[in-house]
Amino acid sequence: MSDITWEAPFCGEGNSCFRLGTDADGNAYIAVNGQEERYLTDTADALRTLITDIKAGKADHLL
Repeated sequence: MSDITWEAPFCGEGNSCFRLGTDADGNAYIAVNGQEERYLTDTADALRTLITDIKAGKADHLL
């Protein structure tokens, strides 16, 4: 497994902080800040699509 390079934490309201990361193999990672050992991984394109869809309001019904 490649080393993950984590971005600085992104924090919304309250304590909802998460981090995005990538590795040399082109994989993308997302984790709760402070729990980086428990991450979700997929391709960078899939993570990009997820973030774009969230910004477009496609996940608002989950909130």
